[in-house]
Amino acid sequence: MPAITADLVKQLRDRTGAGMMECKAALTEAAGDMEEAVMLLRKRGLAQAAKRTGRSTGQGLVGSYIHMGGRIGVLVEVNCETDFVARTDAFQNLVKEVAMHIAAADPKWVRREDVPAEAIERERAIYRAQMEQSGKPPAVIEKIIDGKLGSFYSQFVLVDQPFVRDPAVTIAQLVAQTAAGTGENITLGRFARFRVGEHAE
Repeated sequence: MPAITADLVKQLRDRTGAGMMECKAALTEAAGDMEEAVMLLRKRGLAQAAKRTGRSTGQGLVGSYIHMGGRIGVLVEVNCETDFVARTDAFQNLVKEVAMHIAAADPKWVRREDVPAEAIERERAIYRAQMEQSGKPPAVIEKIIDGKLGSFYSQFVLVDQPFVRDPAVTIAQLVAQTAAGTGENITLGRFARFRVGEHAE
């Protein structure tokens, strides 16, 4: 195992923003492997971010994004725990990225709980009608319908949508990554998306 030098610890700290002791511990656990140490710190950061959910988020920012020569505009509220974090570059960048994503992806709701029951029931009815002639048992049909609902959520629910810049990451994961870096709980509040002429359609 290579020696865990101060220079190696500094390199890891520069890459991840984690504390000196956390970096040294991660490098020791990863036997000096830098990439493995980065992965360990990311996993821990996301795990810590998950523990922070539920903590009050009374601070934050309202961000905006204007797209396509002024034809689409977005306002989005992103919340955190302190004004200090709201002023950091990482948080402000997240707000910009989420606003841009909303302009491009056109979600209808922030999270699954916001989807009206009648919209879910309407989708279920459509999927059920599609499956009627399949001859599959009702229990199997219900499982298939649940799967189809998952893709409905990933199309229309903001936190479930694949991020337009990196479809391997959902918006929920993007928020969790920033939360892991800031050490605070971060939540998406509400958004409004305007497109010129849509009220006349």
